[in-house]
Parts: sequence; structure tokens; C-alpha cells
Amino acid sequence: MAGGAAAFVVGAVLFTVGIIGVIDDGDDSAVSVPPLDDYTDLNLRVDTTPTSAPETESPTQTPQPTPALPEDGYRLVIEKLSIDGIVDTYGLDENAIPEVPTGPNAAQEIAWYDFSSRPGAGSNAVFAGHNSWFGAGIFRQIGNLVPGDEIRLLSGDGTEMLYTITDVFSVDPEDPDSLQVMRATDKDVITLITCSGSFQDTGDPVFGGEFSDRTIVRASLTSVTSDTVAAIGR
Repeated sequence: MAGGAAAFVVGAVLFTVGIIGVIDDGDDSAVSVPPLDDYTDLNLRVDTTPTSAPETESPTQTPQPTPALPEDGYRLVIEKLSIDGIVDTYGLDENAIPEVPTGPNAAQEIAWYDFSSRPGAGSNAVFAGHNSWFGAGIFRQIGNLVPGDEIRLLSGDGTEMLYTITDVFSVDPEDPDSLQVMRATDKDVITLITCSGSFQDTGDPVFGGEFSDRTIVRASLTSVTSDTVAAIGR
């Protein structure tokens, strides 16, 4: 194995800047990535000013869609790339940076981030997978996808969510504007993220080094179907 194990290891983090401050500031003026129509803030800002007519009935809240899938345990399938992996839930570390899989099955694990929307809930569901982790990672080839390709999410009860890819592009993980890809949206989409670009060996005892770029794949919801016979085991 020329170059040692470090040559096969993914970068330590998806983005090298914390996500919370950038997402919460509500400032979209510096967006430098392809837009997903209109971005919306993750915070719900509520006007607490008393009204002059307390007896007036409050406006009816628009009900949020019920997610079609559980938080984790379902499969993400991209047939074009022979990707078929189980989704697990991840969050942010103490520095507000998205965590990545590091366990024994990390190379084939797909992370869904609990600070993002659940698929089917009407906003942006963010997923990540390794480019490499002591060998090829499950998302190594997603940069080869093109608009029009399809991603399927399959649950154990036969529910299938079909997404069609709209954008494939790269961002600089040190640029705070790159975090726009994780913002909430006003329609049901998924965002896939993996490391890419050139690799620098940093000598990190866990991660080995860091990749220079992040590949982003975005896809919009096309359909939701339920077929307990056909959806699982394809």
C-alpha cells in the first residue's frame, strides 16, 4: 500500500467552519453556489408584540408535511453508481461542525444530519458519505452524476421516495458561503456531500489528512410511492 493508510482516509470534517452562525444569520446576500430557488431561515422568528384586539382569532398555521420516512434505517440507492447504503443520524460536534462516520463500517455509512429536514417534510435533507476511508468510500463517485440522474430512498415498509438530480458542483469547505448548501428550502430536496479535490497528508492520527474541496449533489423530489413488495430488495 504505497503512501500508507493516510492516503486512503477522508478529511476530518465536511466543512472547516461552524454551521450554526451562518445558517441562523438569515443573510443570503453572499450566496455563491447554485440556488435552490428561495432559501429560508432555519429559525422561526415570532412577533410577540401584543395586538390591539386580543379577541381576534389568530391566523391559521399551515400544517407541515408528515415525513414519509423514519429518521434513519432506510436505504439511499443510486443505481447508476451501484450505491446502496443504510442511512444513520448524525449531528454537530462541539464546534458546530457536522460530524462524519468514523466507526468500523464508516466507508459504507451514509449520514443524515438532524439539523436538516427529514425527507418528505418539505425542505432540505442533508446527507454525507466518505470519498475514502481506508479504501473507497460510498460517495466516491457522486461527482460523476449529472442532472436528470435519480436517487431513491427506500424504507422497510415499502415507501419509495424518488429524487431527480438538478445540480452537481464543488465548493471550498473553508468558505462560509459554502454552508448555504445546508440551508432550509421551500421545497422538498436532498443534498449529498462528500470530500473531493486534492488530498493533503496532515499526519492526523484519525483522519490522516484533508481534501481541498467538497462535491455537492442536489436533487428535487419527483414522487413518493408505497409498495411493500417492490420497494425493498431491488
